[in-house]
This record gives sequence, C-alpha cells and structure tokens, in this order.
Amino acid sequence: MKTALIRVGNSRGIRIPKVLVEQYQFNDEVELEPRHDHLVIRPVTLTRDGWDDAFRKMGEHGHDALLDEEYLSATQWDATEWEW
Repeated sequence: MKTALIRVGNSRGIRIPKVLVEQYQFNDEVELEPRHDHLVIRPVTLTRDGWDDAFRKMGEHGHDALLDEEYLSATQWDATEWEW
C-alpha cells in the first residue's frame, strides 16, 4: 500500500487509512521504531496492560504463591536486634 507524505509545518506526515487504524487499534498516539531500512508503526500499549487479568488467573489456578517464602522468615537478629 502506498501513501503520500504530507506537509505538517516543517515536518512530514502520513495518512493512515481507516481500515488500518481499526485493524491495528491505533488511538491518538502510536509508537515509531526506526529500523535499518524501514519504520515500524505500532499502537501504544500500557506497560502493565493486561496484568490485572493475568494475576486474577494466576490466583484462580493457585499459581500466586511466593517462591522464596522460606527465606522470608524472621531470623534471630530480626527478633532481637531490629528496631523501627
């Protein structure tokens, strides 16, 4: 698919057809990633997008236990020396 570069002040822009905007779920911002011989345009995703669902599913399947629980128990120093 070809499209023309349009002037936007001192810069250039492209028009992305509606069908592509919908297909790739572009909103008001996109991420641009320059590569050696091409430019990648992708939708902006939140850093922790989907984490809530993933953690909920982990809890449902019992995969949310601490892996280092044995190292979290209080030591003698914790019990006798530590002060807040």
